[in-house]
Amino acid sequence: MTSRVYSRESEKWVAPRATTPLRAVVPIPGSKSLTNRELVLAALSDSPSVIHRPLRSRDSALMVAALGQLGVECRDSLGEGSDTLLVSPSPLAGGVSIDCGLAGTVMRFVPPIAALAEGIVTFDGDDGARLRPMATTIDSLRKLGVEVNDDGRGTLPFTVHGTGHVVGGDLSIDASQSSQFVSGLLLASARFTNGLTLRHTGNALPSMPHIEMTVACLRARGVAVTEPERGVWRVEPGPISGIEIDMEPDLSNAAPFLVAALIAGGTVTIPHWPITTTQVGDDLGVYIEQFGGTMTRDNRGLTIDGGAGILGGLSLRGVTLDLSTGGELAPSLIALAALASTPSTFTGIAHLRGHETDRLHALVTEINRLGGKATELPDGVHIDPAILHGGPWQSYHDHRMATAGAIIGLAVDGVDVDDIGTTAKTLPEFPAMWTAMLES
Repeated sequence: MTSRVYSRESEKWVAPRATTPLRAVVPIPGSKSLTNRELVLAALSDSPSVIHRPLRSRDSALMVAALGQLGVECRDSLGEGSDTLLVSPSPLAGGVSIDCGLAGTVMRFVPPIAALAEGIVTFDGDDGARLRPMATTIDSLRKLGVEVNDDGRGTLPFTVHGTGHVVGGDLSIDASQSSQFVSGLLLASARFTNGLTLRHTGNALPSMPHIEMTVACLRARGVAVTEPERGVWRVEPGPISGIEIDMEPDLSNAAPFLVAALIAGGTVTIPHWPITTTQVGDDLGVYIEQFGGTMTRDNRGLTIDGGAGILGGLSLRGVTLDLSTGGELAPSLIALAALASTPSTFTGIAHLRGHETDRLHALVTEINRLGGKATELPDGVHIDPAILHGGPWQSYHDHRMATAGAIIGLAVDGVDVDDIGTTAKTLPEFPAMWTAMLES
């Protein structure tokens, strides 16, 4: 996987304002969540895997690099720049340092793999990554008998002392801060000597669809996974099959483009929308309909019709949404709600405080900076109608904050996003795609 698409546009980016209704068809690259899960499972498989149309982004490049550090070969099967990855597993070896960047999937999925390697593996990342909660991963590995040194921080950086095997067995954790703690353990556990029976002990478990995605990926590779009761998963030890897979488009990355139809008016179509999927982005159409849009699913894909749009006189209605299963959609939906004519309330997203940044605080701060009336709740955000004006919009090195600024900029002149290049985390071509949508 080459680095040709990871260039960053770190200079100020003035979000383009929509001037005419849209008639856009926007192809979306592969799912980040699925790509990085399939890369991990391919690395642990008994035979090579072929991944068609994987996501090419900073997060997926960091995963490829991390697995490569451990001895796994990931290469473009048809030469540099091809749209297919061949992943060839090999014995895992330590004695390396892994850069997690700001990728939660790397910092939470790869440490259990490192425990299966022979040797010491050190993990670190961007400055912002050192603020993200990691204690659950670190404590989980220790309970499984793995030596981990973190100087008591519970965050990056830390070191995993791999011995080549993990006994596994029974493990109880509190994954209230992120479902990735569960997924990271489940992905590796078929390689544990006794497999794993994992029990979540916390009161809440955000983003359950991501765990369901993990379970589906495991089962597709022949791994026996059962759920004897809610919040408990049993993974049997055994082989993990190499497979050939076509990657679904990243439905969460479709969110900014779909909500644009309600602002500019007209239609936006995302082609190749899957008929069935475990991605939380599949709920986007239903959420957008609550704002007043119209959704159509047919052989073209998924289409949102925004009618006249806000710029054509549409009075966008506010919503009340529990996003506990789809928190990654919150920034786009909250940005849209900031333009609505009635109040909106979003709940079930307290865990977003531990993402790339504290997204609840960041969204409230930036919306209010533009004249909005946003209030942070214990587990969400409330927004009252207000007339917004232009000004700086900070991205906080968070790709979804950057795209939220772009959304508001469709309706408000002079929204200056400070680092649109941070979208390279999951969608490196976002600026060009956004411009192309408006010109279609």
